[in-house]
Amino acid sequence: MKRIDTDVLVVGSGAGGLATAVSAAHRRLNVIVAEKEPVFGGTTARSGGWMWIPCNAPARRAGVDDSAEKALTYLKHETGAHFDAARVAAFLDSGPKAVDFFESETSLQFDLGPFFADYHPTAPGGMDGGRSIVARPFDGRELGPEIRRLRPPLQEITFLGMMIGSGKELLHFFNVTRSPVSAFYVAKLFLKFLRDMAFHGRPMRLMNGNALVARLAKSAFDKGVPIWTSAPVRQLLRDDKGRVIGARIDKPDGPVEVYASKGVVLAAGGFPQDPVRRKELMPHSPSGYEHVSPAPPGNTGDGLRLGESVGASVDTSLPHSAAWVPISRPPRGDGTLGTFPHFVDRSKPGVIAITRSGRRFVNEANSYHDFCQAMVKRCREEGGEEAEIAAWFVTDHRAFRKYGLGFAKPSPVPFARHIRDGYLIEGKTLADLARQIGADPAELERTVARFNPDAKRGEDTEYGKGTTSYNRSLGDPDHGPNPCLAPLENGPYYAVRLYVGDLGTFAGLKANENAQVLDEAGRPIPGLYSAGNDAASIMGGNYPGGGITLGPALTFGWIAAHHMAGAND
Repeated sequence: MKRIDTDVLVVGSGAGGLATAVSAAHRRLNVIVAEKEPVFGGTTARSGGWMWIPCNAPARRAGVDDSAEKALTYLKHETGAHFDAARVAAFLDSGPKAVDFFESETSLQFDLGPFFADYHPTAPGGMDGGRSIVARPFDGRELGPEIRRLRPPLQEITFLGMMIGSGKELLHFFNVTRSPVSAFYVAKLFLKFLRDMAFHGRPMRLMNGNALVARLAKSAFDKGVPIWTSAPVRQLLRDDKGRVIGARIDKPDGPVEVYASKGVVLAAGGFPQDPVRRKELMPHSPSGYEHVSPAPPGNTGDGLRLGESVGASVDTSLPHSAAWVPISRPPRGDGTLGTFPHFVDRSKPGVIAITRSGRRFVNEANSYHDFCQAMVKRCREEGGEEAEIAAWFVTDHRAFRKYGLGFAKPSPVPFARHIRDGYLIEGKTLADLARQIGADPAELERTVARFNPDAKRGEDTEYGKGTTSYNRSLGDPDHGPNPCLAPLENGPYYAVRLYVGDLGTFAGLKANENAQVLDEAGRPIPGLYSAGNDAASIMGGNYPGGGITLGPALTFGWIAAHHMAGAND
């Protein structure tokens, strides 16, 4: 079998893997990245791309008043009994250093989300903004021919194939029919999109997670790091002392053995598409198939199994094995079902969420992770432990045409096809809508009758929608008195069914503050590291803020590279 020698082998090409590769290459190490799928980027390329890193450089430049001590207080509160002091300390210390490194030495540049609040901003140490950053938009033409191997964004979160940013850009799309300025802005973007499709066959204006991967990949290519695609890792190699020294990889031109003198890094994206481990670790998915994930189909837990094969163990103690998000399933043209993660519409005025009982069950504008926990809890209260986990967003015609609902876009985009294909349910009255979705008609009418007077006053006395800075940041800033509340009173009414999905898995390989993978006795396995969702989350099964998967992925990739280079000081 062909043998290749290198310093570092990275398994996986998402943010964790590419951050490790770029950081190691800058430490003058030779690096190879092996990616199972024919495109690189992993789940990161499909994601929103936000990174939660307290005390980051963009926040410092903007004058945000934060400190590592304040962030530590927040994480102690958020992680509770699962607080990992050593790894959290490493993250808070190294995160800002990693951001400084990437900004100064690589193509990765960041923008601040100043109004992107922590998800529990009123908790001790919580912030109203400044801890979440995102990769600056990137011109895909800078990747040259390698752009063809970049995983495209998730189809359902694009508009006419265009990637849309958050904040002011998203507001322009919402206001396209009401503001000449917004109409001009969107028209310019659309013309650029048409140009790119004509000349390149795909959008070149890369945003969010696509921009993050593209910038990291450009940095890797600039340092001579190859990214092998269609190259699954089949087996880890060890010497007679138990040190991991490389891996056997199936390349398109045949199998090879790669020997990595400094270490192998597992960064294959966790297990969101592994039904066996989902059945074991996700109580809402008793067969492993009730769960819905927007992750790529190849994210089947390879990194975890590789680690276990050499004595590592998966931390299954966290109260939640993944970052939950409500998902709806729009049919695609080929007959398959898409995955639409609900980030923004939950917070809009005139949108509520109900179960089959017809009753609300949550502050809809709370984090998607908290939303799904409440959804599972209510469904079990109403139907027992074996109950189907299902909920619906409900809205009226005015709110729907102004903000859209899930994959169904606001005016002037037509929506009849979504009704025809069953994604969007329309009812002339609330009772009519309830009957169509299998909910209690009388109870839905009572729910809305209770909700509407509160909404008009701007005060949700039942669940407090719109009471936190995080709630309000995703509401409608031009709507008052509460940017998240409006009555439902203008029929027809609409509903979209929700499933529990994920934005990445939390249960991963046990690792230490140096990103070294640990054996069952808690000792480092020589030569083996982990970054990204292959490593157990440092967030204790909670979701403190936007980007708590990618922020640690970037940081621990940087830490792993420095440790392998002997520079972890």
